[in-house]
Amino acid sequence: MIVLLKPPVTFRVSGHTFSTMDLRSALGSLLFVLGLCEICTGFVQENCIDYQLQFARVFSVPGDVAMLNSTLVCPKVFNITSDPYNITWYNSKTSKEMRDQPGRILVRRETLWFLNVLPDDGGEYVTILRTPTGCYRQATKLVVDEPVAGECGRPRKAGQTLNKGVTDMLSCPLKDYISTLDSYNITSSLKWYRGCDPIVDGTDPYTYMDKTKLKIDGVELQNNGSYTCTLTFTLGGVTGSVSETIDAWVREEYSMVPQVHEPANEIIKAEMGSNFTKRCLVFVPCVGAPFAEVIWIVNDEYLFNTDPSEGLYTSEKRSWREDVPRKGVWIERMLIISELQEENFNINYTCQAMSPRGFPRQYFTLLPADPNIILPIGSVFGGVTALFIISVVIYYLFKVDIVLWFRTAFPVLYTNKDLDGKLYDAYVAYPPPCAVGYSKAVETFAIDTLPQVLERACGYKLFIASRDCLPGQAIVDSVEENIQASRRLLLLYTASTFVSKRHTSSTSSNNNNIISKSSNTSGNTEGKAGDSGSNMCFDDSEDLYQDTRQQLECVAAMHRALLEGSLKVVLVELEEITPAQLALFPESVRHLRKKQGAVCWWKNMRPKQRWRTCVRRRDDEERGGQDMPLSPPLSPSFRFWKEMRYHMPVRGKRAVYPE
Repeated sequence: MIVLLKPPVTFRVSGHTFSTMDLRSALGSLLFVLGLCEICTGFVQENCIDYQLQFARVFSVPGDVAMLNSTLVCPKVFNITSDPYNITWYNSKTSKEMRDQPGRILVRRETLWFLNVLPDDGGEYVTILRTPTGCYRQATKLVVDEPVAGECGRPRKAGQTLNKGVTDMLSCPLKDYISTLDSYNITSSLKWYRGCDPIVDGTDPYTYMDKTKLKIDGVELQNNGSYTCTLTFTLGGVTGSVSETIDAWVREEYSMVPQVHEPANEIIKAEMGSNFTKRCLVFVPCVGAPFAEVIWIVNDEYLFNTDPSEGLYTSEKRSWREDVPRKGVWIERMLIISELQEENFNINYTCQAMSPRGFPRQYFTLLPADPNIILPIGSVFGGVTALFIISVVIYYLFKVDIVLWFRTAFPVLYTNKDLDGKLYDAYVAYPPPCAVGYSKAVETFAIDTLPQVLERACGYKLFIASRDCLPGQAIVDSVEENIQASRRLLLLYTASTFVSKRHTSSTSSNNNNIISKSSNTSGNTEGKAGDSGSNMCFDDSEDLYQDTRQQLECVAAMHRALLEGSLKVVLVELEEITPAQLALFPESVRHLRKKQGAVCWWKNMRPKQRWRTCVRRRDDEERGGQDMPLSPPLSPSFRFWKEMRYHMPVRGKRAVYPE
């Protein structure tokens, strides 16, 4: 829109040139000055905008302080920030301006104070507010009542209700007095009375609260009555007071301030694209119907929509009553978002309860959920666990192969055992001829098969008594020295190795201990190795271990293995042992077998090559009952030999074995 401005008109008067704009400005200033001059002459009828008589009356009694306030100083009346103004108070009965009177009247701009009200002060008082561009008028009425004889408090009372059975409050109607005095930086004190009796703060059930409130705990019917609040202060050099009386009555039906339990000013995270639901849960302490409504506020706008097609909507209000532990009504209204979009995040969703008692509210902020690290962590953990289990299984199944490969691949990690001062890698112990449990096949295995693989193919050095024992050497010395010079002891046995002939025929006989000492052993220790063949023969009446070498080997081996821990004994089981046969073994052998196991030759042989005890096949009988010769595979890569090498000393940097 274009506004056309008429150029100002100029004219001359007595030689001076004037314009219409100058005349308007001068005229406004003249009117403002004339208005100020009229203040000196009294109240006159002006052409002012009349805001009539204020609806609110000011009630007082003689001797009290009364405060009259004009409401003209308001942005709705004029621009209070830029326009200068002047306020004048007039008594409508005398049409005279109200001026300060020491001890009686005090004028403070829009406020007129009566410091000591007289009965004749009642009436209307006019406020005229002038600005350079306007004039405004308003009237305020002061009503002065005579106190009722014999009655405490003011003759006019304000009504307030108290709710039975709960903690409730009375509010003193002197808030405007207190706030105005606070603006003057004037201190004041408030005291409560019930009837004519003063109420002491903190005396059960009364407590002073927030300058203007009186809290009453556990309101009962006897709390009915009149309560007076008296405000005392000093203004204009005069100490005065003003009072208001409240007529309080107790009612059994009530509705208190609602309490918002959910949401709880919290942050909630949710997945993009998911469905989201959050409830607004409000408790209204009440007896009877609750005077409260629950509503959601989103982006500072009330959300009334209950249509699911909108995507963002609320459910219908649901309520239920509760009597324990506190009487009241729960109100619930759900906030539902069908599918979370980007615009739904990083904003506050507020649940507000609306009631005559107050408007409590709480909110929650919706944020995008953090990246889900549980799945990748779970996958990694599951993978590591599976890998660990697989590794354990593989190691359990292929432990021997893995260890042998590691020894071959990294020989530098092992020290050369040749430097430990021992002469032999293993001492081979087996029943010699004429000893209990002697077997030609076992002897062949010890003298021919073991050296062929372990010595020739693998480079180990074995001590075999029938082969390496020096002629004429004492048996005790030979056994002690050569076991001491060996890193391992290979104990070869079958089901009959530790059992005499009488035990072989009857498996129900008692077990014999290999470490048991015989009193007649010492008498035979001076025999010679060269005569062992004749000394080891026995008849059926003799005890076990009639062969001195066999007994010494077993005792020395078990002592070093079980008691000292200085020697590792490798049990080499050449045939399958039944539980009944194992029960006849010495306790030390059974303990060692249970603790570390045995290298079983019979597990690696074909069925037709396995030995059987107590059951002889027909083809064996056709051969005249002779033992079947052992014909084992002689390759070091054979499972049995791998297990033997696993238990043998580590060769260190010296040897590489064929696989």
